[in-house]
Amino acid sequence: MSSRPDAARRTSLPPLDPGRFAPCADRPVRAKARPLARQADIQPHHHTWAQLVFSLEGTLRVSTLRPDGSGTSYLVPPAQAVWIPPGRTHSVTAVERVELRTVYLATPQATQLPDWPEGRVMAVSPLLRELVQALALLSEQSTLSAEALAREQALAWLVRDELLRARPVPLGLALPGERRLRRLCEQMLAQPGRHADLEGWAAEVAASPRTLARLFREHLGTTFGQWRQQLLLAQALTLAARGRPVHLIATELGYRSPSAFGAMVKRAVGVSPGQFLASA
Repeated sequence: MSSRPDAARRTSLPPLDPGRFAPCADRPVRAKARPLARQADIQPHHHTWAQLVFSLEGTLRVSTLRPDGSGTSYLVPPAQAVWIPPGRTHSVTAVERVELRTVYLATPQATQLPDWPEGRVMAVSPLLRELVQALALLSEQSTLSAEALAREQALAWLVRDELLRARPVPLGLALPGERRLRRLCEQMLAQPGRHADLEGWAAEVAASPRTLARLFREHLGTTFGQWRQQLLLAQALTLAARGRPVHLIATELGYRSPSAFGAMVKRAVGVSPGQFLASA
């Protein structure tokens, strides 16, 4: 069935007063809590500080955009977060109802964080999760007492330390600027298991399989199969975070058997599905 009914219910929202939570010299790391309903979008925007975004529950799609129209899309379950560098245009979509948590960080010089120039996915430790929760309560206040400010600064340093220790997760789907290929990639993101081959998708975007294969090579430097494999791995983590067992994940992603799905995971990341999905 088409994803159009969901698209009709999609809600587009502006950023929630990011200037109110802007980091500064005295408060270089601040956090914000925001619930989002299923299929709610936070409209594309950018700011001068870096950002970390994750959810306490529910899956997020975080998309970043470069000036040339290309970008990256990340499907992230609650156990993972996306780093967004300063100045990068980005948007957030709630794949399902989420409890969004955002951390704003001043320049790397102010926070002594690495100057990561590109987005990345990293694991959210239980400690980082709780630190951000506590930091968000303080960041809600525009002014703090000396005692509260000292506590906020202590939490900020612990957040910094957890980020430096965070395990990177090799997820992230490159998105092209080219119109036809972008349309195809967006449709695949919306319904990953709809078609297993390029021929099936080509019929939906009115382009030949040969043309689409060429566009994948020219604009993304990869093949359709390689790009789709990354998408399925990200979707598998999303389903695992919802408590789906491996055999149901395999079915939802279009595999004929759990063993076929397991072979793909082993080939792609070098570990069993159980080990890979445990990171969700």
